[in-house]
Amino acid sequence: MIPTEPIGSLPRPPALIEAVERGSSDDPALAPLYEDAIRDTIQRFEATGSPVITDGEQRKYHNFWTYCVHGLPNTAPDGFRIPFAAGHTRRMPRLTSGPFRYRRYADSYLEVARRYAHRPVKQAIISPSALSLMYPADGIPGYSREQFIDDLLAEHETEIRRCFAKGAYKIQIDFTEGRLAMKIDPSGQLLRSFIDLNNLALARFSQEERQRIGVHTCPGGDRDSTHSADVDYAELLPALFQLKVGNFYIALAGEPDRIHVLKIIRRYLQPHQTVFVGVVSPIDPRTETATEVRDRVLQAAEYIPVAQLGTTDDCGFSPFSDDRSTSRDTAFEKIRARVAGTALAAEVLGVR
Repeated sequence: MIPTEPIGSLPRPPALIEAVERGSSDDPALAPLYEDAIRDTIQRFEATGSPVITDGEQRKYHNFWTYCVHGLPNTAPDGFRIPFAAGHTRRMPRLTSGPFRYRRYADSYLEVARRYAHRPVKQAIISPSALSLMYPADGIPGYSREQFIDDLLAEHETEIRRCFAKGAYKIQIDFTEGRLAMKIDPSGQLLRSFIDLNNLALARFSQEERQRIGVHTCPGGDRDSTHSADVDYAELLPALFQLKVGNFYIALAGEPDRIHVLKIIRRYLQPHQTVFVGVVSPIDPRTETATEVRDRVLQAAEYIPVAQLGTTDDCGFSPFSDDRSTSRDTAFEKIRARVAGTALAAEVLGVR
């Protein structure tokens, strides 16, 4: 069959969101609500027929970007600013002193998810390039950027190895800042620095391990808005396919000219790489039909060898945990359509 995988996040139950908003996200009293949310997410995920699942990132504190550093004492809240087209912004924490260390690793989420899961569980993690934005431009006295990068790469490697040790089916590195980098710096220098940094981390793994690692790129997705949809994929994809991973998860359903993007993918895709194209859009309130998904897969198969083709969602459904723009029911309906439509396309293509 044509492989199909999710990206990661799903909307949290309203009761959990409201409880977190009333207090602290890591309040031990919220543990039963988190546990119920994870159990319900996995049960509903498996009911969609999805062959690979996630825990919906129910326990990631605040968002997909800063879960590993949220609450560190050596940070300040006035870090890198991410503006969205809808007018709102998100911010990263700023590192105030060294050393840089994760406060939590994603294997802790994986461990809980696998207690309830009956299918392979994929784990999403944040990229080194995203976390590199925590280091201030004017530096930190007594803690050089070189020291910071060494610590950052070590922490990233540790997280991946811990996730593999806990039984992760695949590791997905979230790289939403890739397209944003071209908006910030059209010269491409920032993007190239991101690619180089991530490849330094990936070089620590074997070829076999990298075939179980992937990278997700999208124009952002938050409150039915994006941060870089106006950046042409032609400015990102040639560099993206230089990353030393075996899997690429590329938002495509929400693109105005999918054929333009597919032609770029065809040009730069390497033989050992698999591309999972987005066939449903989490920020589109309308639920796609299985037939629409089938047609999108068949269109992609005209440009990408079927043996290197997979499907996915454009983005997580709720990367930031307070996002209420998409309901849980809608998210699972879209996932069900992705799974069913991919199967329909496989039948047409004769994939067995």
